[in-house]
Amino acid sequence: MQNNRRNFLKTATALGSGLFLTSFATKMTGCTAAKGSAGANTKPFGLQLYTLREDFPKDPKGVLKQVADFGYKQVEGYEGNQGIFWGMKNTEMKSYLDGIGLTMVSTHCDMNRNFEQKADEAAAIGMKYLICPYLGANKSLDFYKKAADRFNQCGDICKQRGLKFAYHNHDYSFRPVEGQLPQDVMMQMANPSTVDFEMDIYWVVMAGQDPMAWMKKYPNRFTLCHVKDRGAVSGSNDKFESVVLGKGSIPYQSMLLEMEKSGMQYYIVEQEAYAGTTPLNAVKLNADYMRTVKL
Repeated sequence: MQNNRRNFLKTATALGSGLFLTSFATKMTGCTAAKGSAGANTKPFGLQLYTLREDFPKDPKGVLKQVADFGYKQVEGYEGNQGIFWGMKNTEMKSYLDGIGLTMVSTHCDMNRNFEQKADEAAAIGMKYLICPYLGANKSLDFYKKAADRFNQCGDICKQRGLKFAYHNHDYSFRPVEGQLPQDVMMQMANPSTVDFEMDIYWVVMAGQDPMAWMKKYPNRFTLCHVKDRGAVSGSNDKFESVVLGKGSIPYQSMLLEMEKSGMQYYIVEQEAYAGTTPLNAVKLNADYMRTVKL
């Protein structure tokens, strides 16, 4: 799934398994399910529509209605061959979402193609973020420094329109390059007033890092997150994939409330693998889980 995801993003955006840290693994022991929840969540949570990439392009409006019926209040889009609004005008998308009780908070998009037009269209319907979804692993820190420069350019374009720009991580930015972590380099170079970061918690964990340590290291810089659980691939001791929330090893019941204290604002569910279920059923089960998490 990692390769499929990366291949998709390379095509759609035209941009050119790890072990846990011992301390984080200790924290996660016994935290795999929703048992003993501290209370029902009353705050809105969202869905990254890439989760439904097999169904969504076939019937965008029908799938969005099902997402709303499952209890999601927010969606995050992704850019495909029909653009970021999937064949609809931006105002048509907003009108439809308003009618079914959904808000399009953000979208992943190609930051190097028609970015100003995308910013204009997103701002016109009250979206909050345009997000770079993928850069790719690189052996040079200079690559990531140039990426941070581009983030700042995009951030300026967004600011002029009342938006913000953000970067969504994979595992590669949390692995050393020339003795440094690219994630550190990008966060230190990016303008904090115009560029935020979307933490894909699953990929942070897959890189052997502790998500909470990063939240505390850079308070109020990670303002969106992908809530995606991590489970072992059946029959393997060293391969992992995303699973239905509560079925994996990431302790979301205790983690998400703590993240909010460090500036997290948007909780976006994402799942990329569906062993034993279907994408739509996984989306429903994930909504059920999110309602049990105290935020």
